[in-house]
Amino acid sequence: MKVICTERSQVLGARLAQILQIPIVDTSFSRFPDGEHYLRTGDLDGETVVVGSVTDSDALVQLMLLIDTCEQSHTRLVLPYMAYARQDKQFKKGEPLSARVVAKALSRGVSEIITVNVHDPDVLKNFSVPAQNLSLASDIGSFIKTLKLRQPLILAPDDGALSFAGQVASAGGWDFDHLKKTRLSGAEVRIAPKTVRADSRPVVIVDDIISTGGTIATAAGMLYQQGATDVYAACVHGVLANGAYGRLMATGIRDVICSDTIERACSRISAAKRIAGAIRRC
Repeated sequence: MKVICTERSQVLGARLAQILQIPIVDTSFSRFPDGEHYLRTGDLDGETVVVGSVTDSDALVQLMLLIDTCEQSHTRLVLPYMAYARQDKQFKKGEPLSARVVAKALSRGVSEIITVNVHDPDVLKNFSVPAQNLSLASDIGSFIKTLKLRQPLILAPDDGALSFAGQVASAGGWDFDHLKKTRLSGAEVRIAPKTVRADSRPVVIVDDIISTGGTIATAAGMLYQQGATDVYAACVHGVLANGAYGRLMATGIRDVICSDTIERACSRISAAKRIAGAIRRC
């Protein structure tokens, strides 16, 4: 068995290979003068684990090309982050189901697929090969333990992420809740935990994805006004688009923590161990 990875998942791919104690395939990436992707890999005989997060359209094309080079081997696909996964419903006539399109494209040439905290697990039904979804909730909880916070409150940004917050909180037996938005007037909105008070304690806002960080930044400011001693933000996928990291830090958030499904400077948690466990069980 060998690991091969795209440019966007080099660190995670190397960590996975190290845990599994298998080689990682040397791959060169470049572009033609017209911008088209080109890549060339080393020897791919036998069983191959392809690791590649789809963070944008370029990453999708590169991953598809990489899978195609593995056509002579038994190939598993590890898809740590799947862009387009949130586009899984048609709200207007003429819209594509982008999640379905990407899932079908990435099913070609692989025997099975492993995702990590895909936004909606129902997306897995769009793959034409067996697929399983892993969660890093407990890994985030384990990392929060290392912060040595006194009685932290784990908060989901909305009720849809409450289950995820509960899984994170179970790592330390901590309180958890979700944020509730209350409109006080036409121009004034209050964001606060629904039932558990945040005053005089540290708060960790957790979610599967931090994209623009707007909601979390607004909530952090209000939590400080309500007496929270420190506010942290933690997620699996640090998309951090449009200056999100700076926006969050500017509100006084103590730290932003994410995993290496999308490789960032703030990737403090690795998905490699959890993915390796899933591969060993296959």
